[in-house]
Amino acid sequence: MSRTDAATGTGSGEFVHRRRRGAELFLLVVALLVGLGAYAAVGLGMEGEIPADMFTYGGGLTVMIVACHLVVRFVAPYADPVLLPVVAALNGLGLAVIHRLDLTYGEIGQKDDYAQQQLIWMALGVVLFLATLLLLRDHRTLQRFTYTSGLLAIVLLLLPLMPIIGTEINGARIWINVAGFSFQPGEVAKVLLVVTFAGYLVLHRDALALAGRRLLFVDLPRGRDLGPILAMWLVSLGILVFQRDLGSSLLFFGLFLVMLYVATERPGWLVVGGTLFAAGAFAGYQAFGHVRQRFDLWLDPFAFYGEGTNDLGRQSVETQFGMGWGGLIGRGFGNGRPELIPYANSDFIFAAIGEELGLTAVMAIIVCYGLIVERGLRTAVTCRDGFGKLAATGLAVTFALQVFVVVGGVTGLIPLTGLTTPFLSYGGSSLVANWVIVALLLRISDQARRPLPSMLSTEPDPEPDAEETQVVKL
Repeated sequence: MSRTDAATGTGSGEFVHRRRRGAELFLLVVALLVGLGAYAAVGLGMEGEIPADMFTYGGGLTVMIVACHLVVRFVAPYADPVLLPVVAALNGLGLAVIHRLDLTYGEIGQKDDYAQQQLIWMALGVVLFLATLLLLRDHRTLQRFTYTSGLLAIVLLLLPLMPIIGTEINGARIWINVAGFSFQPGEVAKVLLVVTFAGYLVLHRDALALAGRRLLFVDLPRGRDLGPILAMWLVSLGILVFQRDLGSSLLFFGLFLVMLYVATERPGWLVVGGTLFAAGAFAGYQAFGHVRQRFDLWLDPFAFYGEGTNDLGRQSVETQFGMGWGGLIGRGFGNGRPELIPYANSDFIFAAIGEELGLTAVMAIIVCYGLIVERGLRTAVTCRDGFGKLAATGLAVTFALQVFVVVGGVTGLIPLTGLTTPFLSYGGSSLVANWVIVALLLRISDQARRPLPSMLSTEPDPEPDAEETQVVKL
């Protein structure tokens, strides 16, 4: 096969460098059908008719998704064709479920405009998605801001502790309130930390990969190289102690540990990181009441549910009842009682989906998240530069860890942490940050899948000279 065939995908074997924008467009149509079909099903299930704003809502959603596709087609033509459709399907389904909960909240006199606000946040996320692709034409530019990103991330993590703008909600001090708008700066910090970790590890991975003492067939790192992981461990403990945010603490430390392992290929770092995490978790359980309470709720939520208790176990207990009642195929939109679960539209939207759409939908959503992670890791494998490899790995692992923590907490596998489900849960900070993460993954994948200039040449391969022929024969 010639070089031209390899670059365009017209040959008989290699299709790596095909643009696949037509496939992306087809998948986006399917994704829109999922989102709009779910929205129509909510109206039919709750009110017996298709929502009156179906065309307005559908038109707005379609315009945003088509705009994303057009920008990707023209400024990142070789980007991964699966990421954007999967994200569009998850976001559309999340909007429909939030709207379904709004209808019930309105009947019982509670706030009922969460879906409208989420649609506005989605529009802002799409704008930043487009801006990222249009302004960032080469992901390697971010490597110049390695330490600047780290400094900004630390500042953002400290903002909720400020006495004026910092706000405590549901026991966690992870919010800031400016001019009546609440925002979670940790969601932006996780993107900046990926850039910081990737840039730092590219420069220092050779030193960090050096082996120290050997313990049970595992080469542990040298003592002099433990500084970065100890610093990140202290940062995660600080988030746990001062902000009372178990989920972000686990996310940031796990993210750094995985990227460190990928950069050095040393299992010893996993041993050291796992030991530090276990020690920190045990110390937190012994020293801090809110950590101990989370573990007690996880071990026996029924002890904190019902009369004579403070009802702290209501979320976990109602979740178990609801998902058990939903069964394999669910009760259908409008036939469940997900509003009985506190914060069903944010932290526990996964439980609401399990009750009304069943285990089948839950498994399908987990597969969608698996696709996002798989495409991100595939991008990391095919990327040609070290910074892009680590950045793509970090961005993919961010989704993997967040989904694991959320789903594990909702299903009772691990203690509750308070993180939101990407693209599904109500929450502007998370939604906007995740759209930017997808834009970065698409930019890196465009660079990774783009054919090299030499592969676009139409000139025939030069004939080897006599000396080269002799070497080959030898």
